[in-house]
Formats: sequence, structure tokens, C-alpha cells
Amino acid sequence: MAVLSNPEVKKRQQAIVGFLEANRISFEEVDITMLEDQRFWMYRNIPEEKRPEKGNPLPPQIFNGDEYCGDYEDFFQSKETNTVFSFLRLPSVKASES
Repeated sequence: MAVLSNPEVKKRQQAIVGFLEANRISFEEVDITMLEDQRFWMYRNIPEEKRPEKGNPLPPQIFNGDEYCGDYEDFFQSKETNTVFSFLRLPSVKASES
């Protein structure tokens, strides 16, 4: 997950991190302000249809390895529909408990 210092972006990042931590989902937070190669990797790996018309996509952008999962709005929608594990490309909690 990419990190940036904009207050709204930070709030969204904290919401995602809080969810991941609460559900004991391991993740790596990437600060794209400090790692230029990571920033360019993120920009290159976001599907064309998810890129803004102008400028670059803002964090948080969520990946499972090299696979793009989505942005904050996608994450929020998956929480609302109770499909976060599917969104994150992870086995459901019930499947992992059995």
C-alpha cells in the first residue's frame, strides 16, 4: 500500500491499515514519497481505466503482490458489501479457519 502526507489520503490509509491490523492481515506499507522507483512501479501497475484523466493516481492504492486490487473507494465498497477478502485476493476467514 502506498503512503503520502496529504491529510485526506492519510485518513484513508489509516482506515485501511486499521482494518488490516484488526483482521490480522499481513501487509507492507510503501512510502512512495521516499521511494521513487516504488512510485513509478505503482503508476505503471494501475490499470488504465483506474487512472485519472490528469495527474497521477493518489494513494492508497492496494496490491496483493503484483496484482492490483483497487483504490480506497474500491476497498470501502468491498467493506460495505462484506467482500474485502475477495477484493484483497485472499481466502475468506471461514475458509482459512477450517
